[in-house]
Amino acid sequence: MEPPRFKLAGVVLSTPDPSASARFYERLLGWPRLMDEAGWVVLRDDDASTALSFHLDEHYRPPVWPTDPEQQQMMLHVDLVTDDLAAAVALAEECGATRHPHQTDQDEVVMIDPDGHPFCLIRRESWWTHE
Repeated sequence: MEPPRFKLAGVVLSTPDPSASARFYERLLGWPRLMDEAGWVVLRDDDASTALSFHLDEHYRPPVWPTDPEQQQMMLHVDLVTDDLAAAVALAEECGATRHPHQTDQDEVVMIDPDGHPFCLIRRESWWTHE
């Protein structure tokens, strides 16, 4: 018997305000809302892409990066590949993100979204897979 096949359907971020979080990423990515319900918002670029979703967490605490054993741990972060790193950073800042003071690589920039989630903007040429 063959094992089941999987496709990553989406990534879900916890937030105290799903609609506000979705607005930030809508503006940054240009993705439309696929679903918008109380406590749950889904963005997706097209039918073949992976969705980015936001769910209400009334007890949300922003993660700390780099990690600190005494603080809220980061559960995941989002990597976004771009053709123009400088323009992507400028747009992210215009949308409300901040550049994290701790940077690890010249081909990527660690940003923090308005809810405190880290995300990386990565220069396409340095990305490890081919599209």
